[in-house]
Amino acid sequence: MFRIALDAMGGDNAPGEIVRGGLMAVKEKEDIALILVGREEEVAGCLQGEDYPAGRVEILHTPEVVTSDEAPVMAVRRKKDSSMMTALRLVKEKQAQACVSAGNTGALMAGGLFVLGRMEGIDRPALTVIIPCLSGGGTVLLDVGANMDARPGHLAQYALMGSIYAREVLDRKEPRVALLNVGSEENKGNEQVRQAYGLLKERLPGFAGNIEAREIFYGAADVVICDGFVGNIVLKTVEGLAAGIFGSLKEILSADLRSRLGAALMLPRLREFKAKLDYAEYGGAPLLGLDGVCVKAHGSSPARAIRSAIINQAYQFAHRQVNEQIRGQLFTFKVREDE
Repeated sequence: MFRIALDAMGGDNAPGEIVRGGLMAVKEKEDIALILVGREEEVAGCLQGEDYPAGRVEILHTPEVVTSDEAPVMAVRRKKDSSMMTALRLVKEKQAQACVSAGNTGALMAGGLFVLGRMEGIDRPALTVIIPCLSGGGTVLLDVGANMDARPGHLAQYALMGSIYAREVLDRKEPRVALLNVGSEENKGNEQVRQAYGLLKERLPGFAGNIEAREIFYGAADVVICDGFVGNIVLKTVEGLAAGIFGSLKEILSADLRSRLGAALMLPRLREFKAKLDYAEYGGAPLLGLDGVCVKAHGSSPARAIRSAIINQAYQFAHRQVNEQIRGQLFTFKVREDE
């Protein structure tokens, strides 16, 4: 039985949507069991009236909750009995095979490092996201904020982890891995990126060279590598642009009767377009490089996204033994002090 520790109190829609998403996963997969970690009274209230296999769903009461506006390190230190930290400890103690949380990203990363620790051979874990592409599918982008600075050797480790993740979890048979840069030529970019280019060209099968940010959305690579400073800026830009586009479309298409009639005719195509850019299909992404499976779901995840985070991410990640494969290939990415 595959046991998931689900942070029922994390995210904008907790605990209702979190619990519903977990139940969707349990109903769909007969070998998944759920540990709902959170305030028992609130979580139990969400289970009332729901039809689910009781033998595979349990509640673990925790009195504390890490809120979205708390400083990560302080939250980890002061709220050791929070739903998030308890879910991580369940993975550490082998009582669960994976942790899923839609809560405070910084706190989850800090807690993951504190509770689970780094995988042996990985210098810096990476925060990963999947950017939906206009052509369908998605591109893995890392790091997006775990480490603001990174040496070339760290970028090489990100590339290895991202490649294995894309192959095993997203079923990309031969993942194309690219470095995010200001141009496609080998000599472009700062010293960090140019040195990383040399390491990846030498060590990583499937390395596709440099890629510019505008190419991410067209699926030019399966995995895109950058440091956390650059990656976080890209991520926030994408989120802001997507929100602006959909907000403007809604305003334009509801402006008057003619616009509303036109919108009704376009509705099937608009739904197709929205589906291409819907993060709920992936549900979340793992914190790569931790010594355990920890999946970060989007903070505003609805139930469907939580279901996807469990089945499409945590379940696949553990069953495909992604961490074990990363460990097995790390010998080719030994990072010297000067790399």
